[in-house]
Amino acid sequence: MSWSEITLLVLVVVGVLGWLAWVSASRLDRLHRKVSASRIALDSQLVRRASAAADLATSGLLDPASSVLVADAAYAVVDEDGPVTEPEQALAMATLSKDRERLESALSATLREAFDDDSEVAGLRSAEPGTTLVANLAASWYRAQLARRFHNEAVAQAQRARRHWYARWLHLAGRAPWPQTVELDDQMPAGLDAAAQP
Repeated sequence: MSWSEITLLVLVVVGVLGWLAWVSASRLDRLHRKVSASRIALDSQLVRRASAAADLATSGLLDPASSVLVADAAYAVVDEDGPVTEPEQALAMATLSKDRERLESALSATLREAFDDDSEVAGLRSAEPGTTLVANLAASWYRAQLARRFHNEAVAQAQRARRHWYARWLHLAGRAPWPQTVELDDQMPAGLDAAAQP
């Protein structure tokens, strides 16, 4: 084999390896964008759920104690979701804060306590505006559950891609933060679960 053939072979191998690294980096970039988009969608659905809970709490349909507890839990979630500063923006787009996860779980627990009686939920749904408010809460809760599942699946895909040896050695992820799943209690009460069904 001559020097020119060896040089050509080396150039082809380097070109193929460079192309594979570029494809892998592009895939990682798409996965990180997917994680960010799913995190934004999840945040939006969780805010809708908190707003629907606050609307129901302020409607006067719940007993006073439940109204106060649900409203406090819902407003705590909305207040925690304040403006994000520039240095925190990349990390904030990748995950929810642990405080926010705790507050969302507390809202779920409070709503389960408020709607633990199926007959009470049926009573709320018996007339307007209760029918609409309960349906809005059930639908927004269900969408929040789906958004969390989609987000966690996107995070799992990005984590799997970043664990490959070549992704670590070549630092293909750049400075992107390690994507984190969102772990919170989003189990819907049985009465609302039935209300979410068509």
